[in-house]
Amino acid sequence: MKRLYPASPLTLTAALLIAISSFAATAQDKKGVTEPELKYQAGGSPLAGEPMYQSNNPKAPPMTQAEFDTARKTYFERCAGCHGVLRKGATGKPLTPDITLAKGTDYLKVFIAYGSPAGMPNWQTSGEMDEKTVDLMARYIQHDPPVPPEFGMAQMKETWKVIVPPEKRPTKKMNNYNIENIFSTTLRDTGEVALIDGDTKKIINIVKTGYAVHISRTSASGRFLFVIGRDAKINMIDLWMPVPDNVAEVRIGLEARSVDTSKYKGKEGDFTDKLAIAGAYWPPQYVIMKGDTLEPLKIVGTRGMVVGTQEYHPEPRVASIVASHFKPEFVVNVKETGKTLMVDYSNLDALKVTEIGSAPFLHDGGWDSTKRYFMVAANQSNKISVIDAKDGKLAALVEVGKIPHPGRGANFIHPKFGPVWSTGHLGDETISLIGTDPKGHKQYAFKKVAELKGQGGGALFIKSHPKSQHLYSDTPLNPDPKISQSVAVYDIKNLDKGFTVLPIAEWAGLSDDGAKRVVQPEFNKAGDEVWFSVWSAKNKQSALVVVDDKTLKLKAVIKDPRLITPTGHFNVHNTQHDIY
Repeated sequence: MKRLYPASPLTLTAALLIAISSFAATAQDKKGVTEPELKYQAGGSPLAGEPMYQSNNPKAPPMTQAEFDTARKTYFERCAGCHGVLRKGATGKPLTPDITLAKGTDYLKVFIAYGSPAGMPNWQTSGEMDEKTVDLMARYIQHDPPVPPEFGMAQMKETWKVIVPPEKRPTKKMNNYNIENIFSTTLRDTGEVALIDGDTKKIINIVKTGYAVHISRTSASGRFLFVIGRDAKINMIDLWMPVPDNVAEVRIGLEARSVDTSKYKGKEGDFTDKLAIAGAYWPPQYVIMKGDTLEPLKIVGTRGMVVGTQEYHPEPRVASIVASHFKPEFVVNVKETGKTLMVDYSNLDALKVTEIGSAPFLHDGGWDSTKRYFMVAANQSNKISVIDAKDGKLAALVEVGKIPHPGRGANFIHPKFGPVWSTGHLGDETISLIGTDPKGHKQYAFKKVAELKGQGGGALFIKSHPKSQHLYSDTPLNPDPKISQSVAVYDIKNLDKGFTVLPIAEWAGLSDDGAKRVVQPEFNKAGDEVWFSVWSAKNKQSALVVVDDKTLKLKAVIKDPRLITPTGHFNVHNTQHDIY
């Protein structure tokens, strides 16, 4: 067997410098990549278990079928999030054979083992991979990328199930729950969501869903809950049932993140609850469905040219989707191409799409307080794209901190700048505030007007509420347990005094040694409680912690053996009305 490292220290150093500089030369400037960024970008993909077409490249180093299958699984679990399904590059560099074959196996092994300042994790020296796996992956990326299957209408119809037809559903609410204050909490590793009564803090039902539910969305009427797993399975839950549960389901692809429903009611018609939409990571497409049954009606692909470079991208993933309040439109954000698509759903037989170019790697975002402007993070571009949903245009591109990750962001009234929207960041400790009032505070509109200092990088969600005087920011991906297990809270009326730290994980009173990462502040309907997930591993105890927003004191801890890996949670009323 060939040795992994060159013989002498001098040769090793030279090889490392050559490998790292060569691969990083044309990459975006990401020097000083932090551990939170690496954790976030190196996420897995549900495609790891999918059968794929395999092409044998005679120029590539030999691999047995078993080796290839093992390497393919590792790639989709560890690498596809950065380098793309087809290895054409996303936030990471392209790893196609025209590039990798010229480098050679030994060269690639050094790069995989040690990583680079441009963002490549040091897989071997960090202990994540052993020498054998590094060798396997170095050979694998010299082969032609295996291609996952497409997922069209026929495949969707095979997965589509109407569990309770519309005519057999309740005609009135059949339970005594305060539906508007129900929380839908993702149980990430069990393929479920927990429906929790926000008034009593009791679990109403554990509902079977797709794997690793990414978001829950409430229909415009507030009756139905739509959840989507990373495996692209959508579940429709009827909150009027005696015990709320699934009434329909469908898969719209093999990997996905986003779902929403039509909300517009105006001169073009009443579209309340009439349609649903979901976007896929693979295949790159979005799907419009019937809002009462999830029957797929229209599939639209997103493959196309990247904003700016005008180069073709074969797998631009659909990230966040929201429903416009101003027009019968869905706002569809396409990650790699950097485009926001305003999809007019008033006539699906003559679909009209307005394409707005902003910046690559569009991810998540939320409405400003007027619900006219959608603020979406172009995360690897370090920008917030401001989409004017009324006029259908790009209002601004705002430079912010490193890798913004707002979730939906947070709206509040700043003492000086008026209405602002805010985001935290994965790559640094800052919180950026952006003015959102072009009429009353024109000089501050769509500019970064202030920057708060937070606990550290690794922030995923930030939240406030119209009835609250506080701003909450989590940091679950920070490598320091003291930071990842707590949250920072700011007094909106006195932001200059800095933040107060709430030891949420400590308050949970968990007895084991789990990670206890604190994630996603979410208000109740009244705006006087804030809920947090304390997220540990599947075999460790987790919990939900409820904080009194007025006093910042512990109010309740929700523990249950069924609360396995709780992550995101969504209040029905606040989600329905886009309150954050």
